[in-house]
Amino acid sequence: MNYFIEHPSKLAKGKVSLPASKSLSNRALIIQALCKEAFSISNLSQAKDTQVLKEALENSSNKINIDDAGTSMRFLTAFFSIQKKEVVLKGSERMHDRPIAPLVEALNSLGANISYLEKEGYPPLHIQKGNIQGGTIQVNSTVSSQFISALLLIAPTVSGGLTINLQGNLVSKSYIETTLKMMSYFGIESNWSSQKIQIKEQQYQAKNICIENDWSAVTFWLEIVALAEKAQIELNGLYRDSWQGDIKALSIFLKLGVNYQFKNNHLILFKEPKQTPKIQLNVIETPDLAQAICCTYAGLQQQLEITGLSTLKIKETNRISALHSELGKLGINTKISQDSILIKDFNKHIGIPIIKTHQDHRMAMSFAPLTLCFGKLIIENIDVVKKSYPTFWEELEKVGFTIAPATDSNN
Repeated sequence: MNYFIEHPSKLAKGKVSLPASKSLSNRALIIQALCKEAFSISNLSQAKDTQVLKEALENSSNKINIDDAGTSMRFLTAFFSIQKKEVVLKGSERMHDRPIAPLVEALNSLGANISYLEKEGYPPLHIQKGNIQGGTIQVNSTVSSQFISALLLIAPTVSGGLTINLQGNLVSKSYIETTLKMMSYFGIESNWSSQKIQIKEQQYQAKNICIENDWSAVTFWLEIVALAEKAQIELNGLYRDSWQGDIKALSIFLKLGVNYQFKNNHLILFKEPKQTPKIQLNVIETPDLAQAICCTYAGLQQQLEITGLSTLKIKETNRISALHSELGKLGINTKISQDSILIKDFNKHIGIPIIKTHQDHRMAMSFAPLTLCFGKLIIENIDVVKKSYPTFWEELEKVGFTIAPATDSNN
């Protein structure tokens, strides 16, 4: 269903709740399943992606459907490859178009028994009992950091440990760092030198953990503060020394007039006169920030060349082409390539634009704040936010946004 999104006052102020990090939650669930002793996970993410992973790990069936949860597909492929269980692992139609060959090839080279049920190099997968032994493997690091994280998470449990040689320019480095930091919390030692990561055979140590709230979700609140006429927003459950790489968004938005302070694990965002923003950004280490950054520059009518976007083509949608399409409805002219978006110039739009989400949660959450600049918008299929931030629309209402169904008679 389509919904009107509007912010009549353009003043955003209040306390809002963030979701727990699904990135940290998913890693913690895999480690919990691999650990020989029990430990508790508190503040586990309620996002659909995490709940799908949790159910898959608890499922006794030999057929697992993870729908559109990309992290779950990658992590479970590695996890089930070392289990004494035969599993068919499948997902949504879009998931079956997202490549997984580098991970499967790496696991099979170690002794796993994984085959493709339909298209070569893509899910669904048939995972049978194998005989994985440790050693040295080569992994293409230009496609997805989740392949590498999936291998790292099982590495301590593999006989002889694992040495991963990264081939090519590494994408989403911060997410690999997050994986290693969480593994270290559970007692795992690792060595990362240049293009080589080594993890010896060892045991995870049981340790209770409370999941920090999600820094990638903070990005949409940074966007709102940057675009509002006046703003002060307080966010809960965040740490200054976070393991999450998306904390880097703070420094990017500082140039867009968003200042901040930490107070007792709360983050307070407030608007100040903006500095001159950079017009060139490379987000190869944190590509999940790209949509909110592009929409913020578009709303501020600031030119931008953003690069490091090669992984966006294989996300929930092709995020590069989706941004080009939907920004165009707002009069924003962009030029795109396989790795970049250039926001060039700005024209007036006519009427109330209908923004397609392209079945992508980050498209919905990145475009909603643009009502602060462009007036009333219609966003389709707003339920896509359940993938990562189920309460997003309720939280928007706390700071003055209005959200109402758009029927055929009133749009």
